[in-house]
Amino acid sequence: MQRNELTSIACLKVGDRIRLISMTDDPDPIPAGTTGTVSAIHVHSGWAQLEVDWDCGRQLMLALPQDRYEILQSPIHVTDLHKKSP
Repeated sequence: MQRNELTSIACLKVGDRIRLISMTDDPDPIPAGTTGTVSAIHVHSGWAQLEVDWDCGRQLMLALPQDRYEILQSPIHVTDLHKKSP
């Protein structure tokens, strides 16, 4: 995995919203442009898997770096609000 791909994975958190750009090597892929919520992240040696609950009702993992996605937003958690007190 390249350095920029590792940085992208390090920025991801469970609950993040993503949009699929492309999915390779799946006989029944999720269509490009579909959005979903990251439910788990599994980092392996040289690659990673994202478990995603897709808005279309399917649950299918992304294999990184082969599959491509973009992060849409990170949800604000109550604990994050307490950290940003004035």
